[in-house]
Amino acid sequence: MTNQTVKKPILVLGGTGHYGRHIVRSLVGKGDPVRVLSRNATIARQVVGDRPEIIEGDITSFESVRTSLNGATAIVISVSALKWKTIRHIDLIERDSVLKVLEEAPKAGIERVVYLSGYQLREDVIEGLKLHQFARTMQELEAALSKSNLNWTVLGCAPSMELFFAMLRKGAMMVPGGGPPALPTISPVDVGEIAAQAVLRDDLRGERFRLTGPEALSFPEAARRISAVTDRPIKFKRMPLTPIKIAAALMRPFNPFLQHLFWAIKLMNHFPQDIAAEVPAAHQLLLETFDYVPTTLEMEVRHRSEK
Repeated sequence: MTNQTVKKPILVLGGTGHYGRHIVRSLVGKGDPVRVLSRNATIARQVVGDRPEIIEGDITSFESVRTSLNGATAIVISVSALKWKTIRHIDLIERDSVLKVLEEAPKAGIERVVYLSGYQLREDVIEGLKLHQFARTMQELEAALSKSNLNWTVLGCAPSMELFFAMLRKGAMMVPGGGPPALPTISPVDVGEIAAQAVLRDDLRGERFRLTGPEALSFPEAARRISAVTDRPIKFKRMPLTPIKIAAALMRPFNPFLQHLFWAIKLMNHFPQDIAAEVPAAHQLLLETFDYVPTTLEMEVRHRSEK
């Protein structure tokens, strides 16, 4: 009788999210067992398929966290509460619950953790734009990791290329504030592949990578390139920020989603161009560290058209 070693699963928290589902897909494609914690197992199955193990539960529940950690070998944290229904509980979901995960992981015999964070948490930018509340959770979690004995890696994700497509309306790219001269973005497919490779490695302890596509682009340039691939005219239109700012202020007592959206738009429009200028170097480091074919905006357009 042959003894076969059964691999322990990798737990992906936020595994049905925008980036998480691609992380799960990449890990499954490599033949690695994957576990996903989800509030709704049926919906999770529709998103990630039948191969991952689904544990129905909530990251805010201590019992759910303990169950999901039990028997796992590593964790990828890609948790986001930036939705209308969950935004009120953003601190509980994105900060408090994740801190509990980091606390419980060693007790479950888990050392390897990969955390998806913001692209660049530079203090002068946060201070200058008054984005302390927007960036606080990511700063606290990165600090907690650095003080822990975990074998951690932080992946600072640039905005998803989905940003360009989300602003397309009837032949126009309508951008609040117009956007910056250049902005790093990345395909969620690339995030999924890099995160999957990272969590399977033990030699990236204490490393922080900035995840970006091959180049930083302005919104007018993105509109031009999407138009060239699709052979459809796309006009660039700058939308005023004032109505969004007023709506965010009025709605804040009822739902803070618009306030967080306004912070994101504010950061986007004031994205530091010295950081944007470093995109080629950040991307080159990714190519030297990970084995993948980077997705360009043109490739992303063609991929979307094939769906």
